[in-house]
Amino acid sequence: MHTRAALAIAAAVATVLALAGCAGASASSGGPDAANDVSTVRLGYFPNFTHAPALVGLQEGLFTAALKPLGITVTPTAFNAGPDAVTALFADSLDIAYIGPNPTINAYVQSGGQAIKVIAGAASGGAALVVRPGITEAQGLKGLSIATPQLGNTQDVALRHWLQEQGLTTTTEGGGDVSIRPQANAEGLAAYAAGTIDGAWVPEPWVSEYLKAGATVLVDEKTLWPEGRFVTTNIIVRTAFLDQHPDIVMAVLEGHLAALDAIASDPAGAKAAVNASLQGLTGSALEQDVLDQAWSQVEFTADPLPATLVASADHAVAVGLLDPGEIESAGGIPGTLYDLTAIDAVLQAAGKPAVSAP
Repeated sequence: MHTRAALAIAAAVATVLALAGCAGASASSGGPDAANDVSTVRLGYFPNFTHAPALVGLQEGLFTAALKPLGITVTPTAFNAGPDAVTALFADSLDIAYIGPNPTINAYVQSGGQAIKVIAGAASGGAALVVRPGITEAQGLKGLSIATPQLGNTQDVALRHWLQEQGLTTTTEGGGDVSIRPQANAEGLAAYAAGTIDGAWVPEPWVSEYLKAGATVLVDEKTLWPEGRFVTTNIIVRTAFLDQHPDIVMAVLEGHLAALDAIASDPAGAKAAVNASLQGLTGSALEQDVLDQAWSQVEFTADPLPATLVASADHAVAVGLLDPGEIESAGGIPGTLYDLTAIDAVLQAAGKPAVSAP
């Protein structure tokens, strides 16, 4: 059974293929020397805390500085959900995007392994199951309602798989032993305050927001992964764009690495840049205590941690949200999903170790 995200992506693929058939020559016909046809790189990201490298890089002009020697500018676009960003990539209206692992998997699978590549990591960790005080074990969730950000998104899959491992059932319609109610994070927090849900599996800073509202952590997702690391955000690129403009992709990754360095060397300044960006994008900044708590839970890294994305795909299959036949048709995961050549080159030029290939 597919998620709504997968269905939306499948529809986008069909539309793009139809348009390509009508239009004749596609973007991929330009070849690697087509850089002169590009004046800007279209960069997608979310107004999310776990997209901090994008927020810092844009707020501090780090992408602009990296692209300037090529005579290229950056055109940023903020998205609210992974499927929207993937649709834009498929429609050739976006080139590179910061995005979560499950939308990445869906994009790869629904395009038959052709449309996108993962080129770097951005964030690891920072997700948890938070519940009302007094709930201390999985069996205490029977008959209760738990929120996730979106049906089939990264945290939704994590919750369903964990409940399955605890012997508890769920359905995509909200039935089973535990009723999962996908909803926007702000709506979930309001529902928790109103008493209509009993907890949520969410990413930061929402974990910290729930804790401030009186919730407790039942499961810190770090405890479920080797060494406590798992991909929360990675960077994907249209395969055609990578083939045609490797120099531009390299420059964007140089800006990304500069943002990671800024986060590591000046946390206070990076926090201020993230909050300024969130204020501009959403009209609301994070309270300092929430920002500080959330910051301590997330690792910002260039490593895409591919083994954890593969495991996430396995989890989505196990809970019926991803079709194993389509994974096989796409060439398997990781298959051809990763191309870490550019980020390895950028890291090595900066005297840093390359990230591991899948």
